[in-house]
Order: sequence, then structure tokens, then C-alpha cells
Amino acid sequence: MTRALDKLVRDDAYLLEIDANERSISHRLAVYLESEFTEWHIDCEYNRDIEDPKRLNIDPIWTDSTDTQGKTVFPDIIVHARGQANNLLVIEMKKTSSGVSDDFDHAKLAAFRRELGYQHAAFVKVITRSETAGYEPIVWL
Repeated sequence: MTRALDKLVRDDAYLLEIDANERSISHRLAVYLESEFTEWHIDCEYNRDIEDPKRLNIDPIWTDSTDTQGKTVFPDIIVHARGQANNLLVIEMKKTSSGVSDDFDHAKLAAFRRELGYQHAAFVKVITRSETAGYEPIVWL
């Protein structure tokens, strides 16, 4: 994980410096993760639990009142075996420029582990809008 993040910072510092869209940054990290997890599939914004949409039971303060089936979720990056209940790692990313609390991402990651059987969950915050691109320590949940 840290090797992939180091590659992101080294090779895609420009995206961090200009505060590019989080999806663009997540995609680049996913590209680097592919060389670290060669036996696994790496997907961004993947919303399937085998064939069904991924849904989590998250604290009501985070959900839409019209969502009666639970919260449909799109994790930033997952490392898994497609079509199987074999989920290795779920990653949520955030930029330091975001004004949104990290709490929802942490709750989501805990729910991924608890409800969807992910073995590992990581919260990654990348440093943006700075001449020194980087990332904060990974939070493992």
C-alpha cells in the first residue's frame, strides 16, 4: 500500500498540487495498486456484492431518508476477486482540501468490514493544494 502511495506522490504530484478531483487521484492510486496485488482485481467505485448492489446499514445520520433498502455504496477503491465473496481491501480516499469530516468515511469502512467481509479497510488522506505532495498516515480500520 505504501509503495503504491509513494508512486502516486512521485509520479502524479501534479494532480495533488492542483487539487484534482478525488476520483482522478483514486484512479491513479488504483493503477499503482495493480502491480502490488497481482493476483487480485482492483476496481474504483465498484458497487456490486457478487451480483447485487453493495448496501450497508450505516447510522441514520449518514443516510438519505428515502433510501429504504440501506445505503448503496461506491467505495473509492477495492481489492477483491470479482464475482466471489473474497474481499481483501477497501480504501476510502479524501483530500486535505475537503471540508467534509472524516467520520462518515470511517463509519463506511467499518461497515464494509462488518457487513461485507472485507479483511482490511484503509482510510487515506492525500495532501493537496501544496507544493509538497504527500499523504497523511494511513488509518487502518
